[in-house]
Amino acid sequence: MKFAFLQEPPFCFTDAAGRVRGCDVELAQVICGHLGLPFEPVEAEFVELLPGLAEGRWTMTTGLFVSDERKKLVDFTRPVWSLPDGLLVASKNPRNLSGYRSLAADEGATLGVIAGQVQGETALANSVPPERIRLFATQVEAAEAVAAGKVDAYASVAMAHRGYLSEHSMAPLFVVGIPDMEQQPAAGAFALAKADAGLRDRIDAILGDLLGSPWHREVMTLHGFTETDIQRVI
Repeated sequence: MKFAFLQEPPFCFTDAAGRVRGCDVELAQVICGHLGLPFEPVEAEFVELLPGLAEGRWTMTTGLFVSDERKKLVDFTRPVWSLPDGLLVASKNPRNLSGYRSLAADEGATLGVIAGQVQGETALANSVPPERIRLFATQVEAAEAVAAGKVDAYASVAMAHRGYLSEHSMAPLFVVGIPDMEQQPAAGAFALAKADAGLRDRIDAILGDLLGSPWHREVMTLHGFTETDIQRVI
C-alpha cells in the first residue's frame, strides 16, 4: 500500500533517523500488516493528496477532515481522530487573539491557512474577511510566517500546532484554542479512491478492532492525545 503523508507531527513526520513516524503512519502500518500488504510511505504536499488518489499515485492518504465536498471526490474510512482547531500565534499573543472571531474583529489582523484545508472555510464562516487570509503550501511555511510577523496567526488543528512546537521547541510561538461556539471538534479519516470501496470496507473492519485497543491507546497517548481525544472515535 502506498500511503501519502505530510510532514505534520504528531500525525506524520520523518524523525532524525529518517524513519516515517506519527499516529496516522503507525496506524496505517498496522492496518497493512492485517491486510498482508507491504507499507510504502510517499511524502506529498496537501494539495496533491486527493488528486494523487484519483491518478493512482497512492492507495490511501493520511487522515483528512471529512467534508461533503471531499466525499464527492473520494471515500473515507471511519474516523481515526476528532479534534478541535487552534491558532498558532507569536509568543505572548500580542494581538490578544482568542479565536477566529476575535481575529475577524481586529481589522489589522491576518490569518494563514494551508491551501485547500477546511480551516479556510471555517475562518470565512466566522466572519474573517477573505482579503485577510493568506494561503501557504505547508505547515512549516505557515508557522514560519507567524514567527516572522508576516501573518498574525495560522489556523490548523490545535494538535498539529502542538506537534510542530514539540519539534521546534525554540520557535517563538504559542497555541490558542478555538472556542466551541466557533468550531466543534471535527472528524478526520483516511481517504481512498472511490474505486477502492472493497478495500475501504476491509480497513473499516480492522479499525473496528484497533480503535480503543490497548495498543491504540498507547500509541495515541505517546503522540500527545488525551483520553478525551481517544474517546471521540471509539
